[in-house]
Amino acid sequence: MPLNVLVTAVSRRVPLVRAFRHAINALGIRGSIIATDVNPLSPGVHFCDRAYKVPLSSDPGYLDAIADLCDAEDIGLIVPTIDEELPLFASASRRFAKDGITVAVSSRETTLICHDKFTTCTYLRNAGIAAAESFLPRTLPAEPRLPMFIKPRQGRGSIGAVPVRMREHLDFFLGYVEDPVVQEFLDGPEYTIDLLCDFGGRPISVVPRQRVVIRAGVIDRGRTVSDRNLIDLALDCARVLPFAGPINIQCRTVNGRPTVFEINPRFSGGIPLTIAAGADFPQLLLQMTLGHRVEPAIGQFTSDLWMTNYESSVFVDRVDELLAIPQRSFLETKAVA
Repeated sequence: MPLNVLVTAVSRRVPLVRAFRHAINALGIRGSIIATDVNPLSPGVHFCDRAYKVPLSSDPGYLDAIADLCDAEDIGLIVPTIDEELPLFASASRRFAKDGITVAVSSRETTLICHDKFTTCTYLRNAGIAAAESFLPRTLPAEPRLPMFIKPRQGRGSIGAVPVRMREHLDFFLGYVEDPVVQEFLDGPEYTIDLLCDFGGRPISVVPRQRVVIRAGVIDRGRTVSDRNLIDLALDCARVLPFAGPINIQCRTVNGRPTVFEINPRFSGGIPLTIAAGADFPQLLLQMTLGHRVEPAIGQFTSDLWMTNYESSVFVDRVDELLAIPQRSFLETKAVA
């Protein structure tokens, strides 16, 4: 049975594209990797079988463009990759399901909670799960306990995230950061917990990773960690939030206690390490999409496996032609060695 996969907003997610291609080959099925992006110079589009230029997810015609593409390419699985589009796809999942298309996305309620860092932590704390104490500017105590951490309430890639250690710095960044949330300062090792749930919300795999070196919000060097406290934290989050597909939970451990500071219900940038450790999320996701029952394998991965990243480049000719291509159009991309 063929299964074509659509990876949206592919951008720099070359490892994810490669992982899905490897998974298709490993399962012995026929299938293509199709990508979308707003910019034909995004490196990811040059590693897919075919790619399309589409509007921004904020455009009213975005989902119609995706639906047209799915029809043209006989898509069986959509993999959204950026936070802003997750609630859109969650709301439209039934629309796509009517055409036999699975969307790897959690519920609309979950995506909206996780898209808001204040709501995420407040929701978890109210459910009895360790999460960073979080404040909006109007709820900050008169004498806040410094240091603290300030960041956009809705944002990604650590853009605008700043530690503040003095009151005057806090006052400045409250006016500088757009729609800020202020969190307690968690001074401990940082982890991302990769979690995969089936479409009924059942956890299938959990892989904690320590983020040893981080560049622009993405892991540069890190290692897998077999820590029961981290695994249980992910399972607790899955118990109170209806997840489906890939999720990454970000936390820090303070005095031996892992504490969540945000959740992203999508593939993480460090997913190649999780896959290399034996938890092949793309392959498991394809199996679930094909209707196979996948049994949980919690804690089954190689621990203390390190990943160290490096930059690579794609060389492209015909740039003027590519940039002139209108939206909703096929990109005949070709990487030049």
